[in-house]
Amino acid sequence: MEHVASADGTAIAVHRSGSGRPVVIVGGAFSTAPDASALAEALVAQGFEAVRFDRRARGDSGDTKPFAPEREAEDVAAVIEAVGGSAIVLGHSSGALLALLAAAHGAQDDGAPIEHLFLSEPPMRFGEDEPGADLPQRLQALVDEGRGGEAVTLFQLEGVGLPRPMVEEIKASPLFEHLARLAQSTVYDATIAAATSTPSERLLAVSVPTTVLVGVETMPVLERAAPMLVERMPSAELVRVPESRNHAIDPPATAAIIAARVAEA
Repeated sequence: MEHVASADGTAIAVHRSGSGRPVVIVGGAFSTAPDASALAEALVAQGFEAVRFDRRARGDSGDTKPFAPEREAEDVAAVIEAVGGSAIVLGHSSGALLALLAAAHGAQDDGAPIEHLFLSEPPMRFGEDEPGADLPQRLQALVDEGRGGEAVTLFQLEGVGLPRPMVEEIKASPLFEHLARLAQSTVYDATIAAATSTPSERLLAVSVPTTVLVGVETMPVLERAAPMLVERMPSAELVRVPESRNHAIDPPATAAIIAARVAEA
């Protein structure tokens, strides 16, 4: 593990494995670098350098306030710069929203170039059933009051849209204590989602070759969002991944798609 400094000085923890063209993995809600280990191994097997990192306020990375979505876009740019100045980027779930934001931010501000963008099940709602606009503020208030567990539950219910029985099951599991430690990141994910859920013209105009991935038996909002994004984004194509189920990436299948698409470019 190494740390790289983002534009605002935040230390971002980076894990690198393998050799070849770097693929930067941008994880989704509650994910940290270790959660992408299997995907990293699959990418290394395809001849890539796999680059995992803890997003700010997670794992071994730091955090600096005030927050704005652009700060996390700068984190991605700092990671890309650290691994050679250009990279393929794969974002999953809220990480896909961040990856697209980073691509747009880089194009506008001469940031680190992204060679190919892979967006796995981006949770865009396109104005339908959006969470309340005050969700980030309510989450931050809970975090500030030391009620991180309640922030996690609120985010799962309103930000993600999980059914209450599933949320209660998660709350009763040993995993919940780990999730509570990541409560600050729910504020950031909710803020990024609010900024990208209905993608702006700037996001849709990203010219980087883009592959939108969607699995099977996934959440209806994700099944709907993928083709809607591709219809609106000239640089994008839709690829269905039958091996990926229930909003989870299948590492070998996804790594193989990345290898094939990059080889065609």
